[in-house]
Amino acid sequence: MPRDLTTEKTAALFARCFGHAPRWLAAAPGRVNLMGEHTDYNDGFVLPMAIERQIVIAASRNTNRQVTLHSVTTGETASFSLRTAVTRGEPTWSNYIRGVIAGFQQRGKKVAGFDALIDSTLPYGGGLASSAALEVATATLLEAASRTRLEPMDKVLLCQQAEHQFAGVPCGIMDQFTSVLGRQDHLLLLDCRTREATPVPMTDRSVTVLIINTHVRHHLPESEYARRRAQCEEAARALRVPALRDATLDMLRAVQARLKPETFRRARHVISENRRTLEAARAIQEGAWAAAGRLMYVSHESLRDDYQVSCPELDAAVEAARKLGEAEGIFGCRMTGAGFGGCAVSLVRTEAVKHIVHKLGEAYERQTGSQASIFSSRPADGAKSIVKR
Repeated sequence: MPRDLTTEKTAALFARCFGHAPRWLAAAPGRVNLMGEHTDYNDGFVLPMAIERQIVIAASRNTNRQVTLHSVTTGETASFSLRTAVTRGEPTWSNYIRGVIAGFQQRGKKVAGFDALIDSTLPYGGGLASSAALEVATATLLEAASRTRLEPMDKVLLCQQAEHQFAGVPCGIMDQFTSVLGRQDHLLLLDCRTREATPVPMTDRSVTVLIINTHVRHHLPESEYARRRAQCEEAARALRVPALRDATLDMLRAVQARLKPETFRRARHVISENRRTLEAARAIQEGAWAAAGRLMYVSHESLRDDYQVSCPELDAAVEAARKLGEAEGIFGCRMTGAGFGGCAVSLVRTEAVKHIVHKLGEAYERQTGSQASIFSSRPADGAKSIVKR
């Protein structure tokens, strides 16, 4: 892993906090999803990439069988014992780490006490998979500290299980998968049923991924997420298929009368989004950026109207991008992540990035009265660790 400013800064902060240099550094990226939202837990397809923003953990072993964690982002410190089974606790963010440690222990791997400092360049609650990055960075740290290595898919599943059991969010597999297995200059077309990923090259430097952070706090209401998941399962039962991945729009229309209108719309989004994801992957592979952009706009409309997980600020960001359009260098834009706030993602001409950032920022502030943060990223590699000698 490159010794970049983030890892060096985190190591220096650790030394200031704990009085000595760290033994290990582990970093895991966030992700942005270009297409395929709320399809992952329906055995469908997603098209994410790891981004150049990450969570970094600096740590050293201690001798008291305690885990002490300090978060630079929140300013909070958490501490718990390893002498008994690891359980949920406060502060809430520590549960992502607690869950990963518990998963390691369940796999028969010894976890020694350690002190850790957690730093991040990911916007907290921005819908860019900061929770998965924290889980994956923790698992990567534990691999280095225990001198063991998990199989990549086992690592993905361990981190997903931590989010299910300790954070209480029934997430799909996309976020953890991308943070572990991200590949530089490639998107990942992930089949969430088979867990197979097809790298989709994005080596064309004339096109850039732009991420628009609305600063609307991404708070995923657990009840809303769970309700949508239950509605998808209800629709799959009515269709007599294992998951909505196996359904077509014609099949859905045939059972429309047996479904609540809201359940029908949820299923329509998932089924059409799976098709859009495969089409977007082909378009990007072929360099058909305008076609990929059109699919992004349709995806946002579906998320807004059928799945109802957008918000006024995300809609304002996407509409501002649409009005600027291809003439100004924007191919397409959509919300990304689970929704209810967070970020939008756009495909733009690299040569126009500075102009677009200015114009988009102005239009968003005019519409909402608030400022957005806009940054670009290339597809990045997955998690890495540094062992200091």
